[in-house]
Amino acid sequence: MQGNRASIVALTFEEVERIPELKENPFRRRICEVFSEDGCGNLTFDDFLDMFSVFSEMAPLPLKLKYAFRIYDFDGDDYLGHDDLSKMIRSLTRDELTDEEVEFIIERIIEEADLDSDSQISYAEFEHVCSRSPDFIRTFHIRI
Repeated sequence: MQGNRASIVALTFEEVERIPELKENPFRRRICEVFSEDGCGNLTFDDFLDMFSVFSEMAPLPLKLKYAFRIYDFDGDDYLGHDDLSKMIRSLTRDELTDEEVEFIIERIIEEADLDSDSQISYAEFEHVCSRSPDFIRTFHIRI
């Protein structure tokens, strides 16, 4: 400690990604970025607790939805646009789809979820789609 300031210890992203529960998650870097105070994926103890609290099976659906949306909103503009959806699909499929297949999936997602026809998905639209998916709350968790 220097003066009245306590030193803050943080786990680096490289340390966090070795945790077995995150190791195979295709969104592990993005998850760490969203939960880290510094936005770079380095997690303080409080960040770490927040992350596992949200991914707890007991976390309420609105909290899970809020963080899921932030994780998928790669550019941070409060919408899931074409580029966000492309990154999400490529992450989920380990980049094994052709560009045409990715475009097809993006078109279907927009067609299904974009209620106001602005070619992007707002938080309200995301919430609406997820509310019709009973598997969402069951799958958006990390067991520890």
